[in-house]
Amino acid sequence: MATQDFPGNINKKQEDLEPNKEESSGEFMTTNQGVKVNDDTNSLKVGDRGPSLLEDFILREKITHFDHERIPERVVHARGAAAHGYFQVYESMAKYTKAKFLQDPNVQTPVFVRFSTVAGSRGSTDLARDVRGFAVKFYTEEGNFDLVGNNMPVFFIQDAIKFPDLIHAVKPEPHNEIPQAATAHDTFWDFISLSPESMHMIMWAMSDRAIPRSLRMMEGFGVHTFRFVNEEGVSYFVKFHWKPLLGVHSVAWDEAQKISGKDPDFHRRDLFEAIENGHFPEFEFGVQIVPKDDEHKYDFDLLDPTKIIPEEIVPVVRIGKMVLNKNPDNFFAETEQVAFHPGHIVPGIDFTNDPLLQGRLFSYTDTQLIRLGGPNFHEIPINRPVVPIHNNQRDGYMRQEINVGKSSYHPNSTGGGCPFQAKMSEGGFTSYPERVDAHKVRGRSKSFLDFFSQAKLFFNSQSEYEQQHIIRALRFELGKVTIPAIRERMVGLLSHVNSRLAAEVAAGLGVDIDEPLAPVNHMFGADANTVEFQPVEKQAPIDNAPSLSMANTIKNTIKSRKIAVLIADGVDEAAVAKVKAELAQAEAQAVLIGPRNGSIVTSTNTNIQADMSLLTTASVLFDAVYIPGGDEHVNALIADPDAVHFVNEAYSHCKPIAANGEGITFLQATYVGTKLGSNSPEATLGLVLSENANSTFIQQFIDAIAQHRFWDREKRDKVPS
Repeated sequence: MATQDFPGNINKKQEDLEPNKEESSGEFMTTNQGVKVNDDTNSLKVGDRGPSLLEDFILREKITHFDHERIPERVVHARGAAAHGYFQVYESMAKYTKAKFLQDPNVQTPVFVRFSTVAGSRGSTDLARDVRGFAVKFYTEEGNFDLVGNNMPVFFIQDAIKFPDLIHAVKPEPHNEIPQAATAHDTFWDFISLSPESMHMIMWAMSDRAIPRSLRMMEGFGVHTFRFVNEEGVSYFVKFHWKPLLGVHSVAWDEAQKISGKDPDFHRRDLFEAIENGHFPEFEFGVQIVPKDDEHKYDFDLLDPTKIIPEEIVPVVRIGKMVLNKNPDNFFAETEQVAFHPGHIVPGIDFTNDPLLQGRLFSYTDTQLIRLGGPNFHEIPINRPVVPIHNNQRDGYMRQEINVGKSSYHPNSTGGGCPFQAKMSEGGFTSYPERVDAHKVRGRSKSFLDFFSQAKLFFNSQSEYEQQHIIRALRFELGKVTIPAIRERMVGLLSHVNSRLAAEVAAGLGVDIDEPLAPVNHMFGADANTVEFQPVEKQAPIDNAPSLSMANTIKNTIKSRKIAVLIADGVDEAAVAKVKAELAQAEAQAVLIGPRNGSIVTSTNTNIQADMSLLTTASVLFDAVYIPGGDEHVNALIADPDAVHFVNEAYSHCKPIAANGEGITFLQATYVGTKLGSNSPEATLGLVLSENANSTFIQQFIDAIAQHRFWDREKRDKVPS
């Protein structure tokens, strides 16, 4: 298909889905065969109190369909949320790849994106400490390209043969099916303590990256090293990145646990509401490109999925933008039935010999066959490409394509030789002709045996508060482990990462720490395969990579943030209106929270409506808190334990808090008030106070919200929230 024939508009895939949509509004009820239903309330019986009749085809169809509504949930990434959108490249990437969707800045390629947790079931919480899936299906003019990644750039294991063991270890323990969506248990840490290759990933998983503030505020990574191939057949190694334009932000661990109780759908709801409100999530697509001749230039192996290429060595070049602008119409038909596969690639993109990637190329097809009922999962509307499909594959469960003609084989003359094979010049896919000449072995290259240098790099690159969060996370997780030997092995592995990290975790666990022993590794021994490389000049390793710290993310917007405004009878209506308007101007949402639902009488005897009540919401669901003035209003809040707790909790989670006029008096009645006269600069970080709700005060509040959190408050003490 020529480029000019490709629709190249953001609605193409959504238009393709239209014929499959059914709106029942104003229509008569029918059976699945189109027969109008006269009574959907009563089954057919022998008399009013007699037995039901088997001939009741309406009852049989309805019950049968209900009994078969569920399909097997994904073994991993079961809990997800998704959105439609489009991708647009900034400028042609023809120098590096012939992939057509990366050529023309005027073409918008439809996409469908699914975010997910990994370990938990479909019914688990959004806020588990976990890796997040970040899978993008590009509906390109050359067919579907699936970039199946995570919000962390590395993985626990180097070889796909260990994937079943990893997932068996991380899932609930088989004897009692406990715990759900959690890694804080014996089997997971037993596996990790015997798998030192996992230590880099453990640093990421124990960091705040594992508890994102929003699916719209986390990075995405392709994890593996792929290839770009251009029209001349020249190959480049490439790493794929997604960079959120809202910055990369997290929640506090205590907050994550409370959100799981208050709103386990927090991330799903956040994504859905943002799109419905026109705050479309935006991610820039970035690539790290390494020339083929530089494959062995670094002190790590490009094919090792437990390693990154630090951005300080090879910068991420942002080559395009993805915008998510439409929610699915039906969760099951789209989000649940979408089938991603890292083997779905297009000309110009190819695989490398990453042993984890190679295993995934088999596993994903096998998974879809059982989960979606057979080999025709590509015909489910959400999975169909936007270009026609022509081949000789036939029949099978749930086949929808009606193939005409006598010929279903190749070569043939009965069908005029159709469908034809495409030459490379006609867009036919050809694999990159990499030469491979080696003996068959079960082993790994010695270049894969460095397990700790990048774990050290990650920990050393974190800010002070991020390091403390990793330490606390490890104390929490390992504190749930019941077998002392596992805790001791883990402390031993941590000592190879950072001595302070190991010492502080050991102190929290009551474990003695000795001199680090040689790392235990039961997966392979000293006979690991050795690959001889041509000598090249090596890139010097680095000790610190600022790009790895979330403290260095952009903090220049409050777009789509939610700010709680506490109100009670007697509130200063003018202040509320002004703050709400200026927050809206900055594209944030002020939510009015009262001691009850319904109308609140203001200081001028007018009524304003509370959006929510203190009885049904909590501070953990908001990004900041504002307390306006008004004597009666403040006295009511002081007398309300839920209001006091709301602010104390927000302060303990390091959120911005603003108050004006008598609202400051309310703060003085909370735990926050003990900090207002403090000489410690950390204690009052993020507190914005003023007598009047003027524009300067509001702008200071907006600037504070943009900073996301004031983690240095944690240095002082723990708030009794």
